[in-house]
Amino acid sequence: MYNSIVNLFFPKVCYACSHLLTDNEIHICTTCRHNLPVTNYHFENNDAVEKVFYGRIKLEQATALLRFEKKGIVQQLLHNLKYRSHETIGAILGEWLGNELKTIEAYNNIDAVIPVPLHKNKLRKRGYNQVAKFGVEIAKALNAEYIDSVLIKTTATKTLVFKKRISRWDSTNEMFIITNTNLIEGKHILLVDDIITTGATIEACANILNKANSIKISIATMAIA
Repeated sequence: MYNSIVNLFFPKVCYACSHLLTDNEIHICTTCRHNLPVTNYHFENNDAVEKVFYGRIKLEQATALLRFEKKGIVQQLLHNLKYRSHETIGAILGEWLGNELKTIEAYNNIDAVIPVPLHKNKLRKRGYNQVAKFGVEIAKALNAEYIDSVLIKTTATKTLVFKKRISRWDSTNEMFIITNTNLIEGKHILLVDDIITTGATIEACANILNKANSIKISIATMAIA
């Protein structure tokens, strides 16, 4: 009775299409779940993500869960995650990808999961890092540490989504610092983010992380454009 009253005034809608959810649907409707454009890169040994970073950074493994398309389901999910306080989306995608990665031997030697950080001003304004719960769930699945105190963003920048490749690189250059390197030295790091476009942000983060001694870097994101 109580749940029915709550649903009457605060109806539960799909995070992807905004349609009302049925009683047996949670967060994302059955239709949207079925239509999500999964990549299966990690299952198919597809090197599409590695190719983005070829000649730029050395990676052990790299994958993305979903394909991003303008005006598509994934864009709506990421928009709701970043700008409408639906942190649950990050947890859903992290649990999903984490459960898949733990079945793959190459990802079972991950020691720590590190999120691409937000600048403190944006973190204060938004209230959360949209990548945090994604990373936490992957870390749980892989029995790895979740560490968000090593990579720090020092420069506040506007969103990079609509910037060209050159200007994106300018925006990310000298934007991050590394601290507490003792926490990751000699470890295999999984760097996580929401989306890969040109890869400039992840490249900048990886270059900073490589200042720690004897580390290996892999990457996993929610989506790739």
